[in-house]
Amino acid sequence: MNKKIPFSPPDITQAEIDAVVEVLKSGWITSGPKTAEFEIKLAEYLETSKAVALNSATAGLELVLKVFDIKEGDEVITTPYTYTATASICLHRGIKPTFVDVKKDTFLIDIDKLAEAITPKTKAIYTVDIAGVPVDYDAVRAILKAKNREDIIFVSDSSHSFGAKYKGKRVGGQADFHIFSFHAVKNFTTAEGGALSFGNNNFKGREDLYKEFKLASLHGQSKDALSKMKAGAWQYDIVTDGYKCNLTDMASAIGLVQLARYEEMLVKRKAIFDIYSKYLGEKDWAILPFEKEGDTVTSYHLYLLRVKDFNEEQRAEVIKILADKDIATNVHFIPLPMFTLYKNLGYKIEDYPNAYAQYANEISVPLYSLLTLEDAEYVVKELIKAVEQVRG
Repeated sequence: MNKKIPFSPPDITQAEIDAVVEVLKSGWITSGPKTAEFEIKLAEYLETSKAVALNSATAGLELVLKVFDIKEGDEVITTPYTYTATASICLHRGIKPTFVDVKKDTFLIDIDKLAEAITPKTKAIYTVDIAGVPVDYDAVRAILKAKNREDIIFVSDSSHSFGAKYKGKRVGGQADFHIFSFHAVKNFTTAEGGALSFGNNNFKGREDLYKEFKLASLHGQSKDALSKMKAGAWQYDIVTDGYKCNLTDMASAIGLVQLARYEEMLVKRKAIFDIYSKYLGEKDWAILPFEKEGDTVTSYHLYLLRVKDFNEEQRAEVIKILADKDIATNVHFIPLPMFTLYKNLGYKIEDYPNAYAQYANEISVPLYSLLTLEDAEYVVKELIKAVEQVRG
């Protein structure tokens, strides 16, 4: 009988369950004291000044466009090698995103091509930290400075890189804004959820940017629910056409416990990553994923293995062999121009050859803090057998 290895189950303990029960019994379950505490602790962990807790990373990505009034007629640059959320938030605002291919043999946006894509209409750049690997934020800053375009808002879709380090400092304050995902399959989860972090609360001359983001996440309402509940405090104003994407106290309670456990969880993920690299490093057909360069370190979110000279059909065969043994694998990501939505908008994968080359032979191997080292060894041995069977 095969061992059953899921791809990415959430790491939830009794402590998270107890924290949610406590909130349920408190009488306050939506955004309230736990969310306020979670935001403070998040900012501390991310080594930056502000964090806004939201119901998804997608909400954070779009809130930046909303708060800075980036809309139809403006240009936003991003990468085709990402999940659709990074680009679809532009479409919601009437903007057709400008895609810049990834650098050859990497999953990250090509900084040189990024420089060439900037036009007078460019208002924002959304880079993407794939698998937990930080983009070279300083290189992006240098491009903006060299082109005298430091007016462009630099956003990092850091959905994968919570806990990663860039040049020795945790990811969270290097770009103008970082957006994190706390979805169920992420290293750190609140079931659904996300956060927006930043260092300058007066960015672009704003009086209180944190307050603006909070307003925009709560229908533009001048008082949140907690404030309105105070006796006699029923009156409020609507000051902008905001969204409804706040995080609940139940989710924040989970997040607070996860935050206390998170460094230990990262240690476990690194140990699994190391086992995979130890075995795969002996194979000349294996292209290992990024782990560390100087003081820049991944968050060990995904193990993105690439197999030399493999095509999509061979990759699919390996995935099926492993699935038949109850080992779940995945692919990250199908480049956006390969999807119907983006094809219909005129994008062609042929225009992004590096992204296609990264995708065509990539297999994401199970990597999560509940996976035992014994099971990780089992997974990588079965993976090697499957690849070598298909290679012939």
